[in-house]
Amino acid sequence: MVDSVRTTTEAPGGPSQSTSEQHRAVKAVIPAAGLATRFLPATKAVPKELLPVVDRPVLQYIVEEAANAGITDILLITGRGKTSMVDHFDSRPDLEARLREKGDDERLAAVKRPSELADIYTCRQHEPLGLGHAVGVGESHVAGEPFAVLLGDEFVDESEPLLPAMLELQARTGGIVLAFLEVEPDEVRRYGIASVEPAESGLPDVGQEVVRVTGLVEKPTPEEAPSNLAVLGRYVLPPTIFSAIKRVKPGSGGEIQLTDAMALLLAEGTPVHGVIYRGTRYDTGQPLGYLQAVVQLASQRRDIGPDFTAWLRRFVEAIGDSEGSARP
Repeated sequence: MVDSVRTTTEAPGGPSQSTSEQHRAVKAVIPAAGLATRFLPATKAVPKELLPVVDRPVLQYIVEEAANAGITDILLITGRGKTSMVDHFDSRPDLEARLREKGDDERLAAVKRPSELADIYTCRQHEPLGLGHAVGVGESHVAGEPFAVLLGDEFVDESEPLLPAMLELQARTGGIVLAFLEVEPDEVRRYGIASVEPAESGLPDVGQEVVRVTGLVEKPTPEEAPSNLAVLGRYVLPPTIFSAIKRVKPGSGGEIQLTDAMALLLAEGTPVHGVIYRGTRYDTGQPLGYLQAVVQLASQRRDIGPDFTAWLRRFVEAIGDSEGSARP
């Protein structure tokens, strides 16, 4: 734990390990340099990652997910106008002192919590050249160790964790571990899609369904998709991913795609496995998903949930009544 955010362009990392000495990843990279055009004008001055879901920003949910899985070192890949993301994980002695004077222990604990979750580092992606490029920016920080990648606009319910199973599986296989969500055929063009087969025997029981990945394709048409298993925004990767990122050419959208780099390693013999996640995932990357996450999590809160759901029920019923009366 640290009392303040540690910011660096090239943060020091630990020693590299050979494949025979695989250990559980304790570092994570969170790419968060995008422009968030779907949320303009709200995100003109406020990073999308700091949009509140009730009373915590999206990014805090993601960092908490990582910390709960044993990740102690997090690198934020940022862009212009996003320094406030780092500020959120810094301490605020003035605010803490004021809350302490008022005896507001509950809010004091909430304000201190972000700075106590993990060691936070930052590095800037100077141009938005794709997810693969953003991950590549973190090479010097990762320093030859396996690491997790968590996209900055989605998270899973804390009561249904995903990362622990992925970290354990990667520590045993030394390869790539992905997370999959089953999607409808008309949604496959939004994701990287995998072709899979049953996992080989001898893998550890990680409490989730595990498959062996035989192929990856970025944003296929429904006719081209090899399955309905979409890659979620959670990856656990070996350090060899960085050489693959440097070797792939721009793909979909003219960007360096992480999916293409992973497909290259797969073709070269790196084992790739996937965990099929059937828990609750919140996708805040577009306005509809963001609003759904706010409603779902507000409804679950002990303090405001009962009153909020009662109001929501009345509101929905009133909409139904007004629509019914409007019909000829």
